[in-house]
Amino acid sequence: MNPDEKAKELVERAELTASDSDSNIITRKLRRRRGTMVEGQIFRVPLEELANVKSKEGKILTKPFLNVCKSVLPVLDMLGGAFSFVKSDVGGNILRLESRYESNPCEYKLLYRVVEKEIEDKTHKSSSSCTNALLWLTRGMDYSVKMFSNLEEHKNWSMQEACNDSYNKTLKSWHGWLAIKTFHVAMKLLPDREKFMQVLCCGGEFGPEMKKFCTDFSSVLEENHKFLASIGMDNLKA
Repeated sequence: MNPDEKAKELVERAELTASDSDSNIITRKLRRRRGTMVEGQIFRVPLEELANVKSKEGKILTKPFLNVCKSVLPVLDMLGGAFSFVKSDVGGNILRLESRYESNPCEYKLLYRVVEKEIEDKTHKSSSSCTNALLWLTRGMDYSVKMFSNLEEHKNWSMQEACNDSYNKTLKSWHGWLAIKTFHVAMKLLPDREKFMQVLCCGGEFGPEMKKFCTDFSSVLEENHKFLASIGMDNLKA
């Protein structure tokens, strides 16, 4: 299912929720989730997963790559309903790729083999293909990484500014009008930056682990884009 189709299901719910949103409710949710983590180590698990994402030959491995993407989901969940659209899309694409991997772990050990097999079968251009899932999963991760980077680089930006800038530079050009509308409605659900950082980092800022994760994962995502471009699948719109 592409983002516009998912947006159609989510937009009404987002509009209703936005009118009743309260930053204190979101803050309590963040506090409950953060209670299970060690202060300052929220990016430790994603970084540990990322360390195993490539083979000795430098090829991206399917299962570790999906584990990295999975490890980002709890962080997105901390932003509440504002990220439900992205989280839903990312989660669905992870499941599609994971299902294909589990059907034959030996054959699909390398991430791009999943796509190459679909090219051989002439199914890679289908909207339900794993190739399509990899494209939108990569774009969803682009958005998340850019948002994290914005919060670090622009300490005077609000959450809305950080998320809007990330959206404009990663996902917006690929979305249809309904997905764009859903995103703008979802922005009403964002907690303010001060409360978000207070709960997530005890009032501080993201540490060096987040910076390293964004830098290292960005290079992996760029490899995905180059591969998808080489087969003519990196410029598809919703």
